[in-house]
Amino acid sequence: MAKHSYTLEETAPRPIWRDFLAVNNHRPSIVEHVPAKSRPLTILAAIPAFNEGPTIGSVVLRAKQYAEEVVVIDDGSTDDTAEIAALAGAHVIQHARNLGKGMAIRSGWMYAREWELEAFVLLDGDHQHDPKDIPRLVEPILAGKADVVLGVRWGKTSQMPVYRRVGKRILDYATAAATKNGTVTDSQCGYRAFSRSALLELEPTEAGLVIESQMLVEAQRLGLEIKQVDIEARYDIDGSTLPPGRHGVTVLSKVLTLISEKRPLFFFGVPGFLILLVAAFLALYTAQVYYETRTFAIAYAFLFVLLGIVGILSIFIGVVLNAIKRMVPRQ
Repeated sequence: MAKHSYTLEETAPRPIWRDFLAVNNHRPSIVEHVPAKSRPLTILAAIPAFNEGPTIGSVVLRAKQYAEEVVVIDDGSTDDTAEIAALAGAHVIQHARNLGKGMAIRSGWMYAREWELEAFVLLDGDHQHDPKDIPRLVEPILAGKADVVLGVRWGKTSQMPVYRRVGKRILDYATAAATKNGTVTDSQCGYRAFSRSALLELEPTEAGLVIESQMLVEAQRLGLEIKQVDIEARYDIDGSTLPPGRHGVTVLSKVLTLISEKRPLFFFGVPGFLILLVAAFLALYTAQVYYETRTFAIAYAFLFVLLGIVGILSIFIGVVLNAIKRMVPRQ
């Protein structure tokens, strides 16, 4: 199959979904019925890329050793990422402008649905992920033991800086709070594999970096089988377009928004209950002070009343939003 690159402005016949590549709020409710490619695939690898010209060629060449088809999604790069990827033998999808990693994954996701494949792999184009781990990632899927396989950057092989480990664990726990089925070891790693059924059932819709968390939350909600595989990751190169601190805060804020949408009773109810406990403690302390000194501590009394009101309102909001959330799917 000939490899070529194209842009959104080309006039050749194309699948309907490609008309939406530059629309960041396109969220179809059903899977588009796009004719499958002429030959089946075992493994298709997709590489979202933004200004990865220095590394994308070698990543594509190494990925092609383990995947029959490699697609690079050039997310509005200003360098020669698309040209180098095409020369290396990848199929290239180009966004007219930078839409974010989530939309790049979305484009690769829709392209993969055209194929009758057994495993779909996502990896980064900056050499942080080693393509030699592809066989280990897809092994549980090809054996029918998993629908989603996550690469885990943990332990001695990851060489992860301490500040990244701390930030990663915070995001892991935050992502776990958005689900009801426990946690995963590395929720933010972009190196992961999906079965054909997962490819069809999951709908990645987030435009930014929170896409990794959103896919995990949806996979657990749908009851898909999730496995984890240790991988090696490099941190001697800087492939991120955002400073680590800003990256972490951005993702955390999006994950918290995701929690409020998916589990409103947990998001508002638990803090409300904790606030009520503090209010109760202050009330008891105020009563003790009055009993011992016959002096009414106005400041403490005002504070426990205020916290009591806030706690009750928070729990009430959580209950109402949770009821609304339960009603919406039934309509």
